[in-house]
Amino acid sequence: MPFVTAGRENSADIQIHYRDRGEGTPIVLIHGYPLDGNSWERQERALLAAGHRCISYDRRGFGRSSQPTTGYDYDTFAADLKALLDHLALDQDVVLAGFSMGSGEVTRYLGTYGSSGVRRAVLLGAIPPYLRETADTPKGVPGTVFEDIKEAIVADRYAYFDAFFADFFNTDVLAPERIGDAALRAAFQVAAGSSPFATYACVDTWLTDFRDDLPRIDVPTLVVHGTADRILPFEATAGRLRDEDLIADLRVVEIPDGPHAIGWTHPDEVNATLLDFLAG
Repeated sequence: MPFVTAGRENSADIQIHYRDRGEGTPIVLIHGYPLDGNSWERQERALLAAGHRCISYDRRGFGRSSQPTTGYDYDTFAADLKALLDHLALDQDVVLAGFSMGSGEVTRYLGTYGSSGVRRAVLLGAIPPYLRETADTPKGVPGTVFEDIKEAIVADRYAYFDAFFADFFNTDVLAPERIGDAALRAAFQVAAGSSPFATYACVDTWLTDFRDDLPRIDVPTLVVHGTADRILPFEATAGRLRDEDLIADLRVVEIPDGPHAIGWTHPDEVNATLLDFLAG
């Protein structure tokens, strides 16, 4: 299986597992928590059919990548992405697309390493600019919410995943028409196979402040976000990116009544928007 080495913990290499499929303009797909690169399947099918080369990978701690107890911060996540781009010599006309936590990798990568070789950026279910509620971010989420999440993971991370995915897909209103039991079981199985350490450690990364990174993004950027997102509420994330002009060349597309996992529940709307953006 294809891996790129992204560091070392004690006696073992930290390896990032990736998939490289198709030909054409390369698009790197970065998954959300607590899934893996295969979670892009409904977008990858459309992208391959449209003539794009699709590269997806598993964040450290998830999927088939190594499960170390170090490196769960966005500086390291961005460095892992750079290691993959360098390994594959992806240095021109690349599109970086991140969902949820993956939108943080895209943002921190462009803020740290710049846009050389990057043509466009896509943030799906975006986590920037800054999720925590503070005096200057009144639309944010109270910090106590994240402490409660960590307590729930420690108490029983499998029970936490059940509750998380109910809000991830808005199952009370969208099941079974847009999210079936089998798909829920598949998502749970992937989450259950993730590192217990990473499951917990990643929660603190959700409070990363990306406001210094955003003005450095100088490529056309697409944000697609569900208006009924219960994980990363629209007004605290995509709405702020739009209303506060935090990215110079930005297009924000709302998916009416869409949950967090719009790539699965609303693939037709997401794919049409994505392909239109890539063709521009």
